[in-house]
Amino acid sequence: MIYFDDSDGQIVLAYSSEQSGPSWLDDKLESVGEATLSHTFTVRKEDLVGRVSQDEFDYFDEDVRRFVIGTVDDEYRTIRKRVLGLKHDLLIAGSIGIGQRTFIAERNISIFRRIDEIVDEQIVVGGPRMGAIPEDEFARLLHDFPTSTEITHYARTRITRVLREYLDTMSDAESRLAVYMERRARSGPATPEEGHGRIPVASELELEKFTYVRDRLAEMLNDAESYLEADWQAAVGDLFLLIFPQYVAVLHNVHVKERYSNESRSTDRYIDLMLVGANGCVDIIEIKKPFERGLVSKRQYRDNYIPVRELSGSIMQTEKYLFYLSKSGMDGENAITMKHVADLPVGLEVKIANPKAIILSGRDNNLSTQEKFDFEFTRRLYSNVVDIISYDDLLRRLDNVIAALTKRVGAESGPESDDQIGMSA
Repeated sequence: MIYFDDSDGQIVLAYSSEQSGPSWLDDKLESVGEATLSHTFTVRKEDLVGRVSQDEFDYFDEDVRRFVIGTVDDEYRTIRKRVLGLKHDLLIAGSIGIGQRTFIAERNISIFRRIDEIVDEQIVVGGPRMGAIPEDEFARLLHDFPTSTEITHYARTRITRVLREYLDTMSDAESRLAVYMERRARSGPATPEEGHGRIPVASELELEKFTYVRDRLAEMLNDAESYLEADWQAAVGDLFLLIFPQYVAVLHNVHVKERYSNESRSTDRYIDLMLVGANGCVDIIEIKKPFERGLVSKRQYRDNYIPVRELSGSIMQTEKYLFYLSKSGMDGENAITMKHVADLPVGLEVKIANPKAIILSGRDNNLSTQEKFDFEFTRRLYSNVVDIISYDDLLRRLDNVIAALTKRVGAESGPESDDQIGMSA
C-alpha cells in the first residue's frame, strides 16, 4: 500500500506491505541503493526518513517505510523527475488530493510515464499555470484510463483486424457491402417489360452504398481508440470516394518538393492523402484521429474557445502543402502522375489548379452550444482554403444523404396498381 502526505514543505511517500513486509525493500536499498515500488516510484536510500510516533500519522506501523519524493509550496507539489522516470519534474496543484490511483493504473501502469512518452514538455496538473491540464480534465483522464479488460479488448480487436484480411469473418457493414457489390454486378437497366412498380436499381444501390459507408464509419468511431491514425487515413480515405463522387482516386504519401525558401536546394515533403477529381484536378485531405477534444480548447481565452493545438497545426500544415503544390507547377504535375500512374484511371493526368484542402478531425457531439459557435468561426475563417469537418459532421451529412435517398426510393417504387395486385393474388 502506498500513501502520501504533505509535511513541512515536503511530499512524503509511505510504503507498507501486509504480505511480504519491508524486508525486501530494506535489502534492495542496502545492496543497490534504490528500489522501484509498484513499477512506478523509484526511491533511493537517501530519500528514506526516520520513524515517527503513532500520534503524527494514523497509518504508523513498524513495517512502514517513508520517503521524501518532492517539495510543496503555496500552489504546487513538485515531484522529482527521477522518482517517476520523467523528463521533467511533475507539478500537481495543491488543491488536488493525491493517492495511489493518481499515479498508477491497472497492471501497475505508470500514468505519468505514459503521458511523458508522448509529450516533450513539463507536465502540470491543475492550478493557474499556462498550459496546465485542467483539474476536471485530469479527473476524467483517470476515470477513462484503460482498464485491464479494455486493454485485453484492444489487443483482441487489433488481432481480429489483421486476421480479417485472411479469414471470412466480416462485420455487419462489410457483409452489407458484399451484398451491395453482388447486386451491383448483376444489376442492369430497367426495361418497360419489368413493370411500373419496380424500384430503380440505381437509387436502391446508392442507398445501400451510403448506408454501408455510414455504418462502417460508426463502427470505427465506436472503437476509435483501437485504430491508429494510419488506419483512419486508409479507411476513411477510401470512403471519401463513395461520399464525394467528384473524386475518382485517392493517392497516398504524395511526394512534393519545397523550393521556395532556397532555389538552390529543395526539401522533400509528403502529403498523406491526395484526392483526384474526374478532370485530374487535385485536392488534399488531412485525416486525424477522432479525439473527443480535437477541435476547440476546454478552457476559454478571453471568453473564446480557440482551436486546440493539433487542429491549428493541421491547418498550418495543409496550407503549406497547398502552397508547395501550387509552386511545383507542371514539373510537379508530371512527377505525381508518373509516380502514381498505377492508382489513376487510364489516361488521367494530375492537374494542380488552385487546390483546396479538407481536414477531418475531432468530435463535436460533446461540445456545448458556445463551443460549437466558436468552432464555426474557425471553420469560416479558413473556408476559402480549408474545409474543416468533424467526424460527427460527416455522419450527419451521410444521414441526410440516406434520408433523401430513402425518400426517393419510396417515391419511385410507388403503390402497386390494382391490376398488379389482382395478378399477384
